Amino acid sequence: MLTYYVIVPILIAVFLYLFSEKLDKIFSIKTGKVIAILAQLLLVVGAFHLFFQTKTYGTIITNVGNFRGFLGIYLMADTLTAVFILLSSVIFLAAAVFSINEKHSNLFWFLLFIWESALIGLFLTRDMFNLFVMIEVATVVVAVLLMYDRDRRRIYDGMIFLMTNVVAIKFYLFGIGYIYMLTGRMDMYAATEVIRELEPSQLYLAYALVMTAIVFKCALLPLSSWFVKVSAVPRAPVAIATILSALHVKGGIYLFIRFQQMFGEVVSADFYIIIGIITGLIGVVMALAQKDVLLVLAYSSVAQVGLIIISLNMGTPYAYAGGLYHSINHAIFKAALFFGAGIISESYGTRDVNQIRGVWRRDKIVAIAQILAILGIMGAPFFNGSISKYFMAADADLLLTIAMITINLGTILVYLKYGSILFGKSSQAEPNKADRCKQITVFVLGIMCLLFGVFGQWMIGFLFNFDVYMDTWGYAQKSLIFAASLVVGLIIARYAATLNRRLEEFGLGVNFGFRGICASIGGFFGLLLIVIAML
Repeated sequence: MLTYYVIVPILIAVFLYLFSEKLDKIFSIKTGKVIAILAQLLLVVGAFHLFFQTKTYGTIITNVGNFRGFLGIYLMADTLTAVFILLSSVIFLAAAVFSINEKHSNLFWFLLFIWESALIGLFLTRDMFNLFVMIEVATVVVAVLLMYDRDRRRIYDGMIFLMTNVVAIKFYLFGIGYIYMLTGRMDMYAATEVIRELEPSQLYLAYALVMTAIVFKCALLPLSSWFVKVSAVPRAPVAIATILSALHVKGGIYLFIRFQQMFGEVVSADFYIIIGIITGLIGVVMALAQKDVLLVLAYSSVAQVGLIIISLNMGTPYAYAGGLYHSINHAIFKAALFFGAGIISESYGTRDVNQIRGVWRRDKIVAIAQILAILGIMGAPFFNGSISKYFMAADADLLLTIAMITINLGTILVYLKYGSILFGKSSQAEPNKADRCKQITVFVLGIMCLLFGVFGQWMIGFLFNFDVYMDTWGYAQKSLIFAASLVVGLIIARYAATLNRRLEEFGLGVNFGFRGICASIGGFFGLLLIVIAML
């Protein structure tokens, strides 16, 4: 049954590409887009079905082609896989509803469903070469989505995205080739059994090659420039940036979890904790240094990925559960923020955060949704971010606690800056006549930020089968720390206008090109080899 989750989106994509315009002419309505929405709803229902199947029966495995033993190609769905597939289907549904009234060609809808199929295939497959194929398909699809309007700037940024991803994925390809040479297996679970019998020194090169590519896909520093570039491509559909930030990067996090499980502790978890802290701190500084609202959100995503990586490597059940839940929460509030920023920038005709004011007066629905999402990502009490951040920091030592509080203070500063667009006097007095589908999409995602907070403890147990307990006094302490951080953030934001201008001037000068991104990939690979050799 698992093959259908990959095949059905492809069939929908082909159907829409071939027949959407013909159906529109016959029925004189947007028949093709309505079919796309209904088809995506069915995919969401199918994802829920798979999720409940894994909760009831455990791990589900499909042997594609019925080859025996490790020579077969297996698709596998456990609870973690099912949750990420469910998240994918929901985010793509939001993107489809958001885009229904936009003037996109059949190619856009075709590529959207192919992208979904590739990501679902990435979550399902156990075969390492199939993973390479799925990653490459998703890369090409995103590149075409960026370039298909043939705008010169979009073509340039799309080619940078394509070429840098091709360079990074070659590290992965060489790595799995080396794994095959050592183990004779391409199946991750079959390879794991052989790897456990090998000397750790035999795995160093393979590990460094594979993890360099995966860290690149996670958009961890210093390998995040590609992600920031494509998140703010001028005149590109905002749905692309939204899916990249809310979902595509989660594919890297998912692979990080799976390959860490496969290799074991080749390198100390402290290495990734340090990388996560650096990513979180520099991510918020760079977010503060931006004027473009989409760049503010993109660098903020980099910082949140840093937090997730920290928690996944702390080695405690609560931190691990918090990291997984924050991955889900980040997808929700970041989708709400990117979609909202798209509506706002389109309405005002600019993406300069310093020139947009008075969104509350122009579009209260979008403004409320943005407030809910901002409270979620800042970790305000009773919102989804507060629950995941509570568990992420529950077992942290003093130094890690200080680091997480500092990163969250930076996040508060970032979203005080972003939130300034909501209030003040608008340069345009007329209320905004926003697309209702867009407003509904953003508002529903904003409400989810609140619901995933109020029912957060239950949601963690429901989604990941973790038995977690939230101490009332401990949560109250975290809430007091948030309140203190918010006060400090408000004081800094009020009296640091000069610093903010200096940061923006600094941010304009930080822009890696193709050679710079390739150099960072090679540099990280070398650093990882050195760390492995030292340990």
